[in-house]
Amino acid sequence: MTDSRIRTGSGERRSSEREEADERAAERERCPECGGRLRSDSERAETVCQDCGLVVEEGEIDRGPEWRAFDASEKDEKSRVGAPTTNMMHDQGLSTNIGWQDKDAYGRSLSSRQRQKMQRLRTWNERFRTRDSKERNLKQALGEIDRMASALGLPENVRETASVIYRRALEEDLLPGRSIEGVATSSLYAAARQAGTPRSLDEISAVSRVEKDEIARTYRYVIRELGLEVQPADPESYVPRFASELELSDETERRARSLLQTAKEGGVHSGKSPVGLAAAAVYAAALLTNEKVTQNDVSEVASISEVTIRNRYHELLEAEDGPAI
Repeated sequence: MTDSRIRTGSGERRSSEREEADERAAERERCPECGGRLRSDSERAETVCQDCGLVVEEGEIDRGPEWRAFDASEKDEKSRVGAPTTNMMHDQGLSTNIGWQDKDAYGRSLSSRQRQKMQRLRTWNERFRTRDSKERNLKQALGEIDRMASALGLPENVRETASVIYRRALEEDLLPGRSIEGVATSSLYAAARQAGTPRSLDEISAVSRVEKDEIARTYRYVIRELGLEVQPADPESYVPRFASELELSDETERRARSLLQTAKEGGVHSGKSPVGLAAAAVYAAALLTNEKVTQNDVSEVASISEVTIRNRYHELLEAEDGPAI
C-alpha cells in the first residue's frame, strides 16, 4: 500500500513538472505585454511580437550557416555536414583512415610501444578496407587514374568521371582478359574527351604503364560496351593549352581559332588528326602575328612530328586564302 502511494506521488510530481515546463515554454512564445505571438527576426537578431511590435530579445546568436544557397545542388556543395563522399576512392571516402604521423592529439611523439601498436592498427585497417579482390582491383585502378590525371594536369571533374566509367566497367564485367592499367587509362581518356579537355593518345601513353595500341583498343571496347557518347575531339579544344605552354599572346590564340574555323567550313579537317591541326594552327597563327615560335617548339608541346605540322600548316593557309581561281 505504501509503495503504491509513493509511486502515485512521484507520478503526480512528474506530471506537474511537465505541466510547469509546458507553461514556461508557452510563456516564452507569448508577448509579455499583449500576449501576442512572438517571431524571430534572423536579419536583425531580434525576437519581436507580431501584434504590438515589442522587441522581447535582441543581440541573439545566429546559429545557422554563414553561407547562402539558392538551390539544392548549391546547398549540398557548400554544406560541411557529414562525411565527404567521392567516387575517386574505392570506398567513396566513408571508411576510417589512420594517419601516418606517429603523434598523439597534442602533437607529442608516441613511444616505441605505441608506434608498434599504431602500425599494427594501420595494417589491419588497410586489410578491412579492401576485403575482397574487387575492392583491391578498384583501389589500384583509382590510384592509377589519380596519378595519371595529376601528371596530365586534368581537373577534378575529369577524375571523378573517369572513376565512374571504371566502376561501370567493373560492374559490367569488362575486365577479364584486359589489364587494370589499360581499362583505367581508357576510362581517363574517355572522361577527358567528354569533359572537353582532351589529351592525345601520345600524351596519355606517355604517363601510362601500357602501350598506345592497347589503350586505343581498350578505349574502343569500353565505349562500345558501355554505350558512352564521346564526340570527336575538336581541334580548337587543344589550342588554349598549346598557346599557354608556348607563352603566346591572346591575339595568336584567337588567330589560331579563326584558322581552324575556316578549315572546318572548307572541310579541310575531315579525316585528319585534331592534335596535328591544332598544332599547325598555333604555328601558323604565331607566324601571322610575328611571334617567334619554331616548328620544333610546337612539335614538343603537341607530341607530334614536325612533318605533320608542315603538311597541316600549308593546308590551313590554303583554306584561309581560299581556292585559286
